[in-house]
Amino acid sequence: MHTVFRVVDIKQVDSYNRLWEVQLTMTSDDDPQLAALSHRMKEEINGKGWHRMGKLMLQVGHFNQAEELYNELLENASDDGDKGFIYNQLGEAKLYQ
Repeated sequence: MHTVFRVVDIKQVDSYNRLWEVQLTMTSDDDPQLAALSHRMKEEINGKGWHRMGKLMLQVGHFNQAEELYNELLENASDDGDKGFIYNQLGEAKLYQ
């Protein structure tokens, strides 16, 4: 599993205008808040693999990146159902750009 950190505190370093100090703590594998967040994300962003990543990009407003991903998926789509879904997602990305 990947390492996940919780942000504890953020402070701007006085002598540098563009430098910030961020205090992090590492979460444990059995952290209940992390488990609840992961479960909620899986519910909201259903799908598998790269399709899930594309949906996440759309939800967080990364429409250009989602479009790039879906164009790549379209080149490798194996059936009409998959292509239809990808065209729909491309339309959604274009709508909000």
